[in-house]
Amino acid sequence: MSGQIVFIVWRESVEALLVIGILQAWLSQQARATGAWRYLWGGVAAGVGLAVALALGIFELASWLPPDGQDYFMAGMMILAAGLIVQMVFWMRSHGRTLKRRIDEGLAEAHRREHWWIVFLLAMVAVAREGSETVVFLFGLISSGGAEGPMMLYGAIALGFGAAIATYLALQIGGRHVPWRIFFRVTEVILLLLGAALAVSAADKLIALGVLPYASIAWDTSWLLDDSSRLGGLVSALTGYRARPDWVILSVWVLYWVVILMIGMVQRLRPWARRPVES
Repeated sequence: MSGQIVFIVWRESVEALLVIGILQAWLSQQARATGAWRYLWGGVAAGVGLAVALALGIFELASWLPPDGQDYFMAGMMILAAGLIVQMVFWMRSHGRTLKRRIDEGLAEAHRREHWWIVFLLAMVAVAREGSETVVFLFGLISSGGAEGPMMLYGAIALGFGAAIATYLALQIGGRHVPWRIFFRVTEVILLLLGAALAVSAADKLIALGVLPYASIAWDTSWLLDDSSRLGGLVSALTGYRARPDWVILSVWVLYWVVILMIGMVQRLRPWARRPVES
């Protein structure tokens, strides 16, 4: 599970850093924006604070629930995390193309009126959005894979954030060779696979709780790739693969990808969805 945590923190942090980088680059070019820097970093701090408050709230709520209630809560958080992954991927696909332009327009208006609270709000919303999504994703991952030791969890988070900073700097330096749109397309696929894994894990828990029925085994491919092995467990954690899936689990997995394909088809029919993401 540590690898999944590193990936989620890395991807979400890169998105937040992208917005902060746009704000920072714009402010550095403005002669009369000296006082705006404290609004930028104040917004970053406020966004982190909101994400931490959400994390504490979720864990506190889970601790108040009885054991059965915790199981239902964890299943719900896995479903929510899977849904947020899908929403985030398709939101970035449709809005990423105009993200920089829209931020620049808002900053130009702030510069004209010297209303630097816009900088604060943009930074806070960017960090709080990605941070809150990270909190939900991590809780969903922890719920699906059992408890992580605190040191391992913190280490994975720190590694993911460090990798995000390195990735952001590398893409800024070598953006001509690895455009942002390619980076987002590759990570979109990995995220959607991870969403499928969370959906399947939620279905597993709901079957154990008796909410969903248990059906017969559809097939057995453990001879080819056992999901209890090291390699099979990694594939399972990243894609939702099961060597011996029952028909309910298989139906959930198929339904997830049917929904993804339908959303993708609808999005491609819209003219603005056919244009590439800004690099």
